[in-house]
Amino acid sequence: MKTFKTRHQFYLPDDLTEALDKLAGKPGASKTAVLTDALRAWLDRRAGNELDQRFGPRLDRQNRTSDRIETKLNSVSAILDLFVAHQLTITAHQPPFDDVTGQLGMKRYRQFMDQVSRQLQAKRGDETLAPVELKR
Repeated sequence: MKTFKTRHQFYLPDDLTEALDKLAGKPGASKTAVLTDALRAWLDRRAGNELDQRFGPRLDRQNRTSDRIETKLNSVSAILDLFVAHQLTITAHQPPFDDVTGQLGMKRYRQFMDQVSRQLQAKRGDETLAPVELKR
């Protein structure tokens, strides 16, 4: 009966020979089976890219983080888009600003930007920006 196996001859260091003898001495084990399993496991590990195994989980985690950031950025962008459209719609039919109104608008704009700046500098661990109350 043909077994479809090829005979190999090679030399092992004494310490590996002792370890192989111990493993092969267990019931149901043989040197051929131990070496076949060890070689197959080694080749499988090497066939899978070692860098993928080492850095794959980290890259996956970074991709998930990037996806969350992208989702949040898309949300902020949509909110800003809605706010600008709303403001432009409200002010579309108002008369042009006079100097006093323009100065008040610039004052409010600076207060708004100061508030945003303070919130960004606070470096909160919050996932979202807290609602801002403008000072009048």
